[in-house]
Amino acid sequence: MKKKNCSIYITTFIAIILLNIFNTAYSQNIDKFYEKIDLFSEVLEKIQEEYVDEVDQAEVMDYAINGVLQSLDPYSSYMNPKIFKEMQTETSGEFGGLGIEVTMEAGVVKVITPIDDTPASRAGVKAGDYIVRIDNEQVQGKTLMEAVNLMRGAVGTDIEITIRRKGLKKAKIFKIKREIIEIKSVVSELIDDAIGYIRLRAFNENSGKQLKKEISKLEKNNMTTSYILDLRNNPGGLLSQAVKISDYFLDDGEIVSTRGRKSRENRKFFAQKGDKIKGKPLIVLINNGSASASEIVAGALQNQKRAILLGENTYGKGSVQSIIPLKNRGAIRLTISKYYLPSGESISEKGVTPDIKIEEEDENFSINTSTDNQLSYAVKLFSG
Repeated sequence: MKKKNCSIYITTFIAIILLNIFNTAYSQNIDKFYEKIDLFSEVLEKIQEEYVDEVDQAEVMDYAINGVLQSLDPYSSYMNPKIFKEMQTETSGEFGGLGIEVTMEAGVVKVITPIDDTPASRAGVKAGDYIVRIDNEQVQGKTLMEAVNLMRGAVGTDIEITIRRKGLKKAKIFKIKREIIEIKSVVSELIDDAIGYIRLRAFNENSGKQLKKEISKLEKNNMTTSYILDLRNNPGGLLSQAVKISDYFLDDGEIVSTRGRKSRENRKFFAQKGDKIKGKPLIVLINNGSASASEIVAGALQNQKRAILLGENTYGKGSVQSIIPLKNRGAIRLTISKYYLPSGESISEKGVTPDIKIEEEDENFSINTSTDNQLSYAVKLFSG
């Protein structure tokens, strides 16, 4: 009887919470709603009575809550108090990582992009790979944060990840040594004494300042006639930096807008006068690992006819997540708005399509035109 009473209390508790949230919006379908509550109660009871192993009720409820959020989109999720605390704790110098940006799709971890010059990129992990096993543990059934925590560990320790890749019949296994991930977000170089090459690896707090500094350095020699902005394998970052960096190459016009259910999430961002490269020709390199803020910059420059996009279709992460603390000291990561290009198109799931489609042959972006076919093509376009 104890187990049955526990199930009834839990179900009643869930019903009260769900009713508070959905009562107004779903008042016309209230009968169906109650039917689902009864069904959920029945399922819980069957699990308690029939499942082969003893089940931790609190853990089951965490998975149920996370399941509701994950059903909305791959970027919404639940963090229990322990995971939320770990996320808030500064662990620099204590934990190492692999250097990949990930999301959850179909119950497994999907690689958005491996970050340049990190253990994952050097090992050969690619954007779009699915991580199905971490060491000896299956990823299926775990939350995104649980999977991320499994990948974290002491600097210098090894981890084995098993991935599935489209086009390959067999799984690939990578043994990778964890490192402290430090990203220099901007690097630049002058190619053929005339083309300013700028690689932007991430959109962190200092990316705009670093990019401005690199442009000034390239402009000082008075030899730069054109520019290549490389956003390949850039997982994104701060919206404010995406707006600032787009503005560096524009004189006016809309950059991006965000739209959500609440009016405060509906915003438009515009460029101010002052193109930092003075209208010189610009090519932007993109690939499947270009996501979020990278897509904002690429899409804005394409829509405003300021740049030619070259490479592959971008990832398609065009949404804004907010971390919302809960009473139990946990939190939810919830999508609150979506990005829209000046054309009015959403980036979500579609991504940004290049003007010139060229699939990459080498994922090692080393500013080498003999091995990097996309960069080589861009240079040829400027060279005539």
